Amino acid sequence: MNKPIEELIGKKNLSASPFFKKVYTLVAQIPEGKVSAYGDVAKALGISGAARAVGTAMANNRDSKHVPCHRIVRSDGNVGFYKGGPEGSMEKRKRLMDEGIEFLESSLKIKNFDKFRYKKFNISLQEITKS
Repeated sequence: MNKPIEELIGKKNLSASPFFKKVYTLVAQIPEGKVSAYGDVAKALGISGAARAVGTAMANNRDSKHVPCHRIVRSDGNVGFYKGGPEGSMEKRKRLMDEGIEFLESSLKIKNFDKFRYKKFNISLQEITKS
């Protein structure tokens, strides 16, 4: 990891738990125009059953500029919740569309989900634990 943790996840997230910091560091890698599932992040952490815990981390993200939580979706390609309700889900859909993600017509489900799915996380989680 070449950048200091505060540059990766933002200063507002520095007080987060070690688990949340690991999640944020992975999510910060997802490029514009790509998405990952909650379970993809959990698997990259080596905890394949922790998709809900990843969701909790996303709900507690304090710096969406550094940690693009709108790029985390359900494993079926549906955007899922965002900012607590249906209006938030529509905002998430719009943000993803602005990045080039395609959706099924009048739907919250990503069209050709695997085309946009990002799973190539590349970071040493041991370095995050030191932070």
